[in-house]
Amino acid sequence: MRLNIPNILSLLRLFLIPVFVVAFYLPYSWGPFLAAMIFWVAGFTDWLDGMLARKLGQMSRFGAFIDPVADKVLVASALILITEHYHTIWVTIPAVTMIAREIIISALREWMAEIGKRASVAVSWIGKWKTLSQMFAIWVLVWRYDDWMVWLGYAALYLATVLTYWSMAQYLLAAKSDLLSEEHQ
Repeated sequence: MRLNIPNILSLLRLFLIPVFVVAFYLPYSWGPFLAAMIFWVAGFTDWLDGMLARKLGQMSRFGAFIDPVADKVLVASALILITEHYHTIWVTIPAVTMIAREIIISALREWMAEIGKRASVAVSWIGKWKTLSQMFAIWVLVWRYDDWMVWLGYAALYLATVLTYWSMAQYLLAAKSDLLSEEHQ
């Protein structure tokens, strides 16, 4: 494996996860802002590594593996932190839903790739909007600047939850005939 800029950005995102966790728990008034900014930088590297990989022609097998891993670990970590912080069913249910969706869709994509039909469960525009609203909600709920911002975060979290169910249904429907086939390959 040769390291390139997109892969370095994905690895940076993984490195930032424990830094983000530490910042989240800092007992200072500026701790939430720092944690939110670290999360923002990590989220920005997700967009940047994909754009650079395409633009520079630096797509690689390692990048195709590490990018979604870094994304999912970052988001799952952040969802666990906000669930613990807010300690309410109104955050816990969306967080569990989003983590479960990532596990289900990752397993579905792996299985579809195994049977040679990975393209039928490719990322859709709904998934992209889900990710955008999810990242915004997490960023706002981590920062928790004031009450109106927290309510904005809740609204974005519930929009992301709706899009989570919608995109999961879309992927499962795309794979329905293969999932329900009696034939074992």
